[in-house]
Amino acid sequence: MTEWKDIHSMKRRIILVFLILTCFLLQSTIFKTLSLGSISPNLMVIVTSSYGFMSGKKEGLWVGFFCGLLEDIFYGRLLGMHAMIYMYIGYANGYFNHIFYEEDIKLPIFLISVSELVYGLGTYVIMFMMRSRFAFSYYMIRIILPELIYTIVVTLIFYRVIYMVNRRMEDQT
Repeated sequence: MTEWKDIHSMKRRIILVFLILTCFLLQSTIFKTLSLGSISPNLMVIVTSSYGFMSGKKEGLWVGFFCGLLEDIFYGRLLGMHAMIYMYIGYANGYFNHIFYEEDIKLPIFLISVSELVYGLGTYVIMFMMRSRFAFSYYMIRIILPELIYTIVVTLIFYRVIYMVNRRMEDQT
């Protein structure tokens, strides 16, 4: 029985890594070309938040770490900055695991929206205030809010895919 559980656990991790890499590639390629005024949706926040509230704090933390690490390696100026922000987002969303209902889309939309806002504000605080740039209202109106709205729109479609993948993995366990 333990061997069977280990096989499913490994299979779940492989599928999760594949999902993270797919989202990263989609965000880096297709959604960059579909950007509106250089604003594109943040699929990594959607994945991190989703796995946080669907699977708990621990899995949300690890998914967030790997999502952030990918961004740090390919696009980051400070190694570990995105990994830290995403880890906090995944862990915090894990607190809502006990009130997560599969049929209700309101909680996922709300949590992903808050997570996107936290991501935008965290990035602002770390990157821009460290360089003594305090144009917060400009950054909020031109970057954070448009990205938040775009991410919410994409979440309406993309969340269902993540949910179905997670449900399928849980059904096999």
